[in-house]
Amino acid sequence: MAIGALAAVWGREQSGHRAFGQRPGGELDVDSTIVGRCLSGDDAAWEELVRTHTRRVYGLCYRFTGRESEAQDLTQEVFLRVFRALGSFRSDEGSFVTWLTRLTRNLLIDHYRRTRNERITESIEQETPRFDEGFRSTSRPEAMLAGREASEILQSALSRLTPELRETVILRDLQEMDYKEIAGVLAIPEGTVKSRLNRGRAELGRLLKKYR
Repeated sequence: MAIGALAAVWGREQSGHRAFGQRPGGELDVDSTIVGRCLSGDDAAWEELVRTHTRRVYGLCYRFTGRESEAQDLTQEVFLRVFRALGSFRSDEGSFVTWLTRLTRNLLIDHYRRTRNERITESIEQETPRFDEGFRSTSRPEAMLAGREASEILQSALSRLTPELRETVILRDLQEMDYKEIAGVLAIPEGTVKSRLNRGRAELGRLLKKYR
């Protein structure tokens, strides 16, 4: 695979990186075919793989870090890991999306640990946007919010969740993965996924109310 091909696709994708988490129908069959072509040395397939999944990976990295430049760097690092580890993907053990999300999540955990000391030194009372309009409680807090300012408010609230609650809310409500997929990514029972999701949504809703 040509690293240059990956870089070229990444450059084209950056202009549209805000539309995260779209999951086209028939994804498993399409992904399996593309992966097979990648492993056979087809550079065009590598470009297609990156083009198909860049927005999903970027969305996960951005929602977890809250920084665009950091999310861009991490997205590139994810696909370098994909390049090195794709031979370990087994379609009979789950979908490519689950495998990719697990790889992304592991990288984010590594990144979180590396940068923990830097975050501790930063002020946790940074100026945040204020939400002038009230809103009603909902099981999916993002449904209350619209537009760039609201997205920033949501990101600020997400950053205050514990990592385990944050990643569960992101995977379910923003990445739209089902409980089984999330359980596979996080290596926890589905019941634990549901419990964390309920706690995460409740905490997120509480935090969002502070922006009235």
